[in-house]
Amino acid sequence: MTVNEELVLYSDSPVATHAIGRVLGRIAEPGLVVALIGPLGAGKTQFVRGVAEGLEVPDAVRIVSSPTFVLIQEYAGRLPIYHFDTYRLSRPEQFAELGPHEYFDGDGVCLVEWADRVAEYLPTGRLDVRFAIHGESSREIRFVVPRTSREAALVAQLQYTLLGE
Repeated sequence: MTVNEELVLYSDSPVATHAIGRVLGRIAEPGLVVALIGPLGAGKTQFVRGVAEGLEVPDAVRIVSSPTFVLIQEYAGRLPIYHFDTYRLSRPEQFAELGPHEYFDGDGVCLVEWADRVAEYLPTGRLDVRFAIHGESSREIRFVVPRTSREAALVAQLQYTLLGE
């Protein structure tokens, strides 16, 4: 896989979306920042539940929810998870005021829902995951291979794990 390629996966159910996230969680390493982009109901939070399960967060399906009203949720697993939701922010600067770079530079995995709303405050070394709705339960999940070799290697490993390619 070369730089600027994409890995496009299709999910036909919330269970499948969760499973894709779980694989990413299993192979995630400290310092991973994932920008989640897509409309309401596209599966972003379901995907985060899968990542949390892959990172061995106890009872991830029950405890992981959209942090819409608290802006950030923290979960303890194999690596700490910092789950941001920027949906309700009235301006992007509010995200910067949370001090996200302290989390980005830390030892955990950062998952940012509605990341397109705060893109200027996200590190360039991140993995963008774009969700699109193609029907009642059908979703396209597009992993945009980033400019950094670390995240590109992660996407290549994800591709190999899920597709054997």
